[in-house]
Amino acid sequence: MDAPAASRYHELYARSLRDPQGFWAEAAQDIEWYQPAKTVFDGGAGVYGRWFADAVCNTCYNAIDRHVAAGRANQTALIYDSPVTNTVRSYTYNDALAEIATLAAVLEDFGVTKSDRVIIYMPMVPEAVFAMLACARIGAVHSVVFGGFAAKELATRIDDCKPKLILSASCGVEPARTVPYKPLLDQAIELATHKPDACMILQRPQVEAPLIAGRDHDWATLRDTALRERKSAPCVPVLATDPLYILYTSGTTGIPKGVVRDNGGHMVALKWSMKNLYDVSPGEVYWSASDIGWVVGHSYIVYAPLLHGCTTILYEGKPVGTPDAGAFWRVISQHHAVSMFTAPTAFRAIKKEDPTGKLIGNYDLSKFRSLFLAGERADPDTVKWAEEKLRKPVIDHWWQTETGWCIVGNPVGLGMLPVKRGSPTVPMPGYDVRIVDEANNELPANTMGSIVIKLPLPPAALPTLYENDDRFKESYLTEFPGYYKTADAGFKDDDGYVSIMGRTDDIINVAGHRLSTGGMEEVLSGHKDVAECAVVGIKDELKGEVPCGFVVLKTGVNRPADEIEKEIVALVREKIGPVAAFKLVVTVARLPKTRSGKILRGTIKKIADGDAWDMPATIDDPAVLDEIKAGLKGKGVGV
Repeated sequence: MDAPAASRYHELYARSLRDPQGFWAEAAQDIEWYQPAKTVFDGGAGVYGRWFADAVCNTCYNAIDRHVAAGRANQTALIYDSPVTNTVRSYTYNDALAEIATLAAVLEDFGVTKSDRVIIYMPMVPEAVFAMLACARIGAVHSVVFGGFAAKELATRIDDCKPKLILSASCGVEPARTVPYKPLLDQAIELATHKPDACMILQRPQVEAPLIAGRDHDWATLRDTALRERKSAPCVPVLATDPLYILYTSGTTGIPKGVVRDNGGHMVALKWSMKNLYDVSPGEVYWSASDIGWVVGHSYIVYAPLLHGCTTILYEGKPVGTPDAGAFWRVISQHHAVSMFTAPTAFRAIKKEDPTGKLIGNYDLSKFRSLFLAGERADPDTVKWAEEKLRKPVIDHWWQTETGWCIVGNPVGLGMLPVKRGSPTVPMPGYDVRIVDEANNELPANTMGSIVIKLPLPPAALPTLYENDDRFKESYLTEFPGYYKTADAGFKDDDGYVSIMGRTDDIINVAGHRLSTGGMEEVLSGHKDVAECAVVGIKDELKGEVPCGFVVLKTGVNRPADEIEKEIVALVREKIGPVAAFKLVVTVARLPKTRSGKILRGTIKKIADGDAWDMPATIDDPAVLDEIKAGLKGKGVGV
């Protein structure tokens, strides 16, 4: 397939691999440095090399101060839209600067200095964004933990990064409930070996939290006092290789892995991506419907849009239920967003509630140009539905917490490439993506294997895990020497388009045949009555593993479930063949998911196999697992 003549992708991508230092040195000119890099990449530094090793910078300065200095002081930087509290509030770049510099001074009053760690355990409120940037301003290292995370999980993060200070709030607000945070925070500190010096608590009107004398401090009182005394902290110069933040991701051992993000490379790659990948210009409104507790929220609610001089939206709501499946269209229309980034799961939820897309017609989306999806595989049926209903480009792209930005995508700003539904398109500059077998041999086109990235990783990707180079090497670099292991499986087609078929754990072995659960899910989601689905491999004495499909039906479907299940089995037999040994379908009301919308396939599998399992710390609603158990029991499985 030939790319449109307008696309500059192939030329730039080839240059990024041929001359990575020249490519990223040019991109770095869009960042303001106290001291530019003399060495763009130092191959002898760190585990696999470090970008901009001798440069000096400050991320908060580039995200806020420089826009104020350049004439954007009165442009809106942040729109806070909270349907759960019926609040919409805007902050200009000047407003944001005042809040951040004041909060940074408060942090300094607590003795927080460069390289100290600060945990941010907060809901989706502006103060959480200001807290991240206040840390960056003074060179402190923030670690955002998803608000409402279980006390035990928070405790492990406290013990790993040893924060001097914890910033939290009295509660989170959800459509049907309020989640008190303070009891969870207190319990986590009690469980943790490391004790923070102090906690700052933002009291929300929905719940007032009791404060512990000598340790807890009222956020509003400290802010008001600092404003009255005109306290303001300047930006502190840091090395480009100094850590900006630590973000914990699940580890196979149960001990979370602290992904480290540096300052310099992170700014360069994220700034580059805003125009070249997302095709958004400074001054425009950009919306990432994620949570600041996840990497997408770090990169594309907070840092990238502000580094680029955009207006970013902080949304405290859901895709459905706040108040209906038109919530996203209301936000886009009301705030004139030109581009949106969310998870495929959100769109499957919208499609389930409003299958005809009727609610889209209630809103003016004339300024809206493109929808980006990431976080889980975007099945072709969901992409097709979104394209048809929105009549806008729908761009799947693939990346990881570890990389901090897109690995494989469709660079709209360079000239959009043809979309192939089911593929996130092509590798972004700096990512030398290969498909290999277990012996690290590169595989031919259209052959499934492990997806790896040739070292070095580009700017913004993790240089290591927090204070654990050995675990970093073991987790990511040892199995395929010279490459970073993504732990995802897939293939490249004849045009170089990459397809991600699932985690390598999701490739099941059915009587010696390696089959992709992602490929089966693609077939299931193509059935006219299926809103969303998951396929897992479950134990089988004869074949080793056999696939089991879980389906959620669209709202309004009133045919018998067993009739639909038979049609699905026949569909898989037709599209994939008898080799799939696909005979078991379980219809459920909903699927268990993390708070970020990822389906908990591993837990479903353990339940089906009758193996021991722990309640996932990130689960959105634990009651769903009982529904899965009941569904399996009805089929004589997992009992």
